[in-house]
Amino acid sequence: MPESSYDCVVVGSGPGGYVAAIRAAQLGMKTAVVEKDQVGGRCLNYACIPAKAVLRVADVLQEIREADEFGITVSDPSVDFAAVSARREKVIKTLTGGVAGLMKKNAIDVLEGEGTLTGPGSLSVGGSEITASKGIVLATGSVKRPIPGLEFGDKVIGTEEAWQLSELPKKLVVIGAGASGTEIASAYARLGSEVTLFEGLDRVLPSEDADLSKLAERGFKKQGITVHTKTFFDMEQHGKDADWIVIAAGRGPDVEALGLDKAGVKLDDAGLIEVDGALRTSVKGIWAIGDLVPGPALAHKASDEGVVAVEDMAGQKTHPIVHVDIPRSTFCLPNVASFGLTEAQAKEAGHDVVVGKLQYGAVGAGTVYGDRTGLVKVVGDRKYGELLGGHIIGAKATELIQELVNVRALEGGYPEVARMVHAHPTLSEAVMEAARAADGWLIHG
Repeated sequence: MPESSYDCVVVGSGPGGYVAAIRAAQLGMKTAVVEKDQVGGRCLNYACIPAKAVLRVADVLQEIREADEFGITVSDPSVDFAAVSARREKVIKTLTGGVAGLMKKNAIDVLEGEGTLTGPGSLSVGGSEITASKGIVLATGSVKRPIPGLEFGDKVIGTEEAWQLSELPKKLVVIGAGASGTEIASAYARLGSEVTLFEGLDRVLPSEDADLSKLAERGFKKQGITVHTKTFFDMEQHGKDADWIVIAAGRGPDVEALGLDKAGVKLDDAGLIEVDGALRTSVKGIWAIGDLVPGPALAHKASDEGVVAVEDMAGQKTHPIVHVDIPRSTFCLPNVASFGLTEAQAKEAGHDVVVGKLQYGAVGAGTVYGDRTGLVKVVGDRKYGELLGGHIIGAKATELIQELVNVRALEGGYPEVARMVHAHPTLSEAVMEAARAADGWLIHG
């Protein structure tokens, strides 16, 4: 039975919260997690995992439709969306069950309800006072937010609801062509919906390198997505005949129930919780991680921050996370992945920029596996061979980016990538060749 006194209490059981709790338990702390909804948080139950489950169906469907290119003749496939939804729920149940099992394995109590701070080492959960002698980690994630002139309700929904639809929409409008918006658009367009994608800025995936944005938009249009850039959505003009209108134009920190003002926890100008490199807030004994704090709103960033926070709580030496070096992955078609600086950002920062580019078609695997249009782009500084950024679009981009992230983390540069032996024939050879291009001795190209 849950108790009222712990060493560490984590508020929120998403990918930041549950990882923090497990690490705290590993470090010998008596630990509890507070969760108002389902174990696994929004990521596992409503966002990341449901999204990838549906996107995987769209990927399989795409492969079947292109089977004739590989000498396989099949009849035109149809989509049983009820079965798609059932598989999505099965994936969610499997993974959230796994997290619940990890909680039990590590003797972590799960306290049901909202957590509200009542002091530096205490909080209220469902009317009960809970104390945390070593500290509290805030990990409540983010919530959807509307855009000016358009509120949620009727047929206007957020990204979580978009991945929980019980029927395949005929017409879908997506507002915001960042990672979440493009994933929704790409999934439903391939499943058979008529999709229109709106972006107020001048290109899709506006935070990515411009070369990737250009190729991504080309890919979206091939999927039948109508793309409007430099265009702000107008309900009268664009939304009357849509089944659903999805706002995917940003989220806000979920802080309403935390009682931050009463506890004296400071926020920055953007409404995020101020933290230092160890994720300590302005109040001793309270840490905050994930979407509540500055930096990219990514599940893996939250997980790493959870580890840093509780290791600091335990008195261990920790490392501040370098936000720019966190990999960014978008699972639309084509896959998009990156880390570090774009070419434009590197130039703006004053680097002596060198760029190496290679299309997948230049290496054997690109032709063998049917993706010749993918692109690897390496951005470096010429003086010392520093690897400033990596940008990949195409098959398995979300896996391939990790090599460049690891090289950067181990203080290697693009010349080192250029001279690493890569297995043949693999798509990873394109990463090697892009590094060679940056180093001035491209072989295949």
